[in-house]
Amino acid sequence: MPSGIAAVQRDLLSYRDEFDSVRNCRYLISNSLGAMPNRAATALADYAAAWKRRGVRAWEETWWMMSRQVGDRIASLIGGAPDSVSMHPNVTSASATVLSCFDVAPPRNKVVMVEMEFPSLQYLYHEWLRDAGHVRIVPCPDGIAVPTEHLLEAIDETTLLVPISHVLFLSSAIVDAKAVIERAHRVGALVVLDTFHSTGVLPFDVTELGVDFAVGGCLKWLCGGPGACFLYVRPDLALDLKPRLTGWMSHDNPFAFAQPPLRRSQGAYRFINGTPNIPALYACGPGLEIAAEIGPTAIRRRSMEMTARLYDLARSHGWTVMTPEDPSARAGTVSIDIPDASPVAAELTARDFLVDYRPGAGIRIAPHFYTTDDDIDAVIAEIASMLSDRSYERQATHQRVVT
Repeated sequence: MPSGIAAVQRDLLSYRDEFDSVRNCRYLISNSLGAMPNRAATALADYAAAWKRRGVRAWEETWWMMSRQVGDRIASLIGGAPDSVSMHPNVTSASATVLSCFDVAPPRNKVVMVEMEFPSLQYLYHEWLRDAGHVRIVPCPDGIAVPTEHLLEAIDETTLLVPISHVLFLSSAIVDAKAVIERAHRVGALVVLDTFHSTGVLPFDVTELGVDFAVGGCLKWLCGGPGACFLYVRPDLALDLKPRLTGWMSHDNPFAFAQPPLRRSQGAYRFINGTPNIPALYACGPGLEIAAEIGPTAIRRRSMEMTARLYDLARSHGWTVMTPEDPSARAGTVSIDIPDASPVAAELTARDFLVDYRPGAGIRIAPHFYTTDDDIDAVIAEIASMLSDRSYERQATHQRVVT
């Protein structure tokens, strides 16, 4: 191994000391829930102390501006301007806020989506457009990636929005966001880029891309826990938008408790509604801090090494890999579709190899900067051993009898 690469690995692995949560298991599920940083416990204790000692005064002293402060930290990671990112409880509600800015009516009443989009967002867009428009679904014939040319062909002058994942959650295939944005803008459509599976593991710049909206969260690669998701809105677009999904915190003087009509804030708070999830804003801070310390380029370099190792090991066993072969075409996950993938994944988790299973993808394995090469080798060896002796079948039978 070249000394430069070894030095990078050594530096990144020094952060394992920041994660007691990875000490007693093989933590390979960062695409679903990032490991908890030790600093998060301190941050949550700070929240409890502020509530206990300061009571309602904590709103004015600390809590009121936390959404803006956390949003600005996320903006700095994704290339956004200050006051361009608002915080939301989940990506579905952030996406609904975007939808609520628009009238869905001819001639622009089409939304273009990919077959492999996360179901929650497909449900949202189908239901929202049920009576006033339609959703065009672009197939992914190989179950791994969407053909870029097919996606671009579906975007035309009748398209209102293109909600597209930067990284497809099942296969970890990277979508050509730049090409999609350029095509959408050429025909007058807008793009909602879902960065949940890219933020924290794949460097990108929303300003450079020219993306109109970006949604994502701290739950996965940013190691921030649930409840802290975000919405980026292109600053030159923001002031023209009036989301119907709104509330008192989007008023420019919320404590005036004024009667309608709403007098909208001009910054990121324009796109929030009710009282924010303050504990989640505390919890996500340490993960954002660590991601900024390491930097997205170093994380990406190490991620590509680990996914290549996973990919090659899986293929050496003759297993089907539902992830792009080209390291530059995939993000941080390798999906392995083996026989009986679901019970194997359940048994792996029972043995403290933390992975997950998704229909159509198989077992998803997602290393991060705190992962060792030994973790990767061990999970592949464990899968091979389980398939060889079929021990997962005995465990599944035992569980059924006990139940």
